[in-house]
Amino acid sequence: MNGKFIAYYRVSTQKQGQSGLGLEAQRESVVSYLNGGNWELLGEYVEVESGKKSNRPQLAAAMEECRKQKATLVIAKLDRLDRRVHFISGLMESKVDFVVATQPDADPFRLHMEAAFAEEERRRISERTKAALAAAKARGVKLGANGHKLAEANKEAANDTAAALAPVVNQIRAKGHETVKDITAELNRREIPTARGGKWHPTSTQRLLKRIAA
Repeated sequence: MNGKFIAYYRVSTQKQGQSGLGLEAQRESVVSYLNGGNWELLGEYVEVESGKKSNRPQLAAAMEECRKQKATLVIAKLDRLDRRVHFISGLMESKVDFVVATQPDADPFRLHMEAAFAEEERRRISERTKAALAAAKARGVKLGANGHKLAEANKEAANDTAAALAPVVNQIRAKGHETVKDITAELNRREIPTARGGKWHPTSTQRLLKRIAA
């Protein structure tokens, strides 16, 4: 590998930024990509921001530095930039050369298409989840009620969510993610919410898998 590079990393929370959780893995991916050759890593920019938000001052700074230094922007994984199409399009239009360390052979057009497919997948999952909740309400389940009705609503919503997510889980498994931990991480990486709209944890993923199997 030859040339000048600027690395961009993104973590979702301040806690991850302080602990290095997720950050070190991104650095390892970048270093592994750059390993060998006459290369120079001129700087590293770390963004602490949720993937759902668009405010990326560190990304803007990294791109500006790339222009000044005539350097290539290197990102560990595509989702660390963003999975939304307009982010990828904006980077392509900026004329800043960039590369994804885990997909070194993927050209910008292919990355753009991947982002488009991922965005469409999230939209469909969101629609299926909303449809599942609407179906539960149509059956007379009062979402948000107290006591027994709340428990019934949660169960109905969880069952409908499991039915909606079964194809997604099968796709995740087909890519080699078989453990509960890996499936949990992949569901959260794709920003797929639980029936209650929160993040997945091993226990909730285990319940999801049991419902799918049933």
